[in-house]
Amino acid sequence: VQLVESGGGLVQAGGSLRLSCAAPGRTFSNHALGWFRQASGKARDFVAAVKWKGGATYYADSVKARFTISRDNTKNTVLLQMDRLAPEDTAVYYCALDSWGGLRVAYESYEYDYWGQGTQVTVSS
Repeated sequence: VQLVESGGGLVQAGGSLRLSCAAPGRTFSNHALGWFRQASGKARDFVAAVKWKGGATYYADSVKARFTISRDNTKNTVLLQMDRLAPEDTAVYYCALDSWGGLRVAYESYEYDYWGQGTQVTVSS
């Protein structure tokens, strides 16, 4: 499964970015798609996830009320809308697929089977 992220870039604190994750040629059913991020020298952390069937969403406390994850069934795409960005949000953001996402909520990176290449998000102060 190929996951392709886009939408990263440089933004000032307080600004917004929207990340997109596409899976060309792939259809989802009992899966979940998640976003993780990894700052330089740090571990890869959970950001948000969405269940493909039903659309239930889950967030890390650090991004709740600022980030919104959503899915577009017609395009097999997952979006991460990031508002009120802060310098501590600077990281490489990764899209990931949990093949068992219909049965659980996965917050750990090892629970995800497929990963995109990552997209850099830099927030300047």
